[in-house]
Amino acid sequence: MKNPREGDRYQTHSYKHNGHIHRIWQESTVLKASQYIMIGANERTLVIEADGRTWITREPAIGYFHYQKWFNIIGMLRDDGIYYYCNISSPFVYDEGTIKYIDYDLDVKVFPDMSYAILDEDEYAVHKELMNYPDELDKILHKNLEILIEWIETRKGPFAPGFVEGWYKKFMNIKKRRKSTEY
Repeated sequence: MKNPREGDRYQTHSYKHNGHIHRIWQESTVLKASQYIMIGANERTLVIEADGRTWITREPAIGYFHYQKWFNIIGMLRDDGIYYYCNISSPFVYDEGTIKYIDYDLDVKVFPDMSYAILDEDEYAVHKELMNYPDELDKILHKNLEILIEWIETRKGPFAPGFVEGWYKKFMNIKKRRKSTEY
């Protein structure tokens, strides 16, 4: 597996436990790739839903993906502050220009004041039954939900002050360099 480099473009593919595609983000830019994490960014990117519907993201976003954690974190820069959308998911893999992970329904939305809400517990219960999530998987997912909440409450990783803003600044510099070489 070839590791991505800063400035590389990639797609993001989200799947469900049954292997069916859930959602595709058409293009993001690698900001950092290491042994354990990948940080990327996108702005006004095309998103394709499993049913074929499409939409364009409204604001710039910084994505944080971990090779060992069962969650990923998206920091969205809006006029009134940074909102986070966190997916409980499998650890990601990077495969030929694409980040791939399994979305396990449970989500956490974090507001600019760092309050948060756990979302889609009903969807998780339905899919757990429908797709036969093993008990061991259920334990892993709920343990990682606890870890994620601890990160939020202690302002760890992407929740640290200045994290999203710093990576967004790097994204803008990469875009500027890219534009200057396209002419």
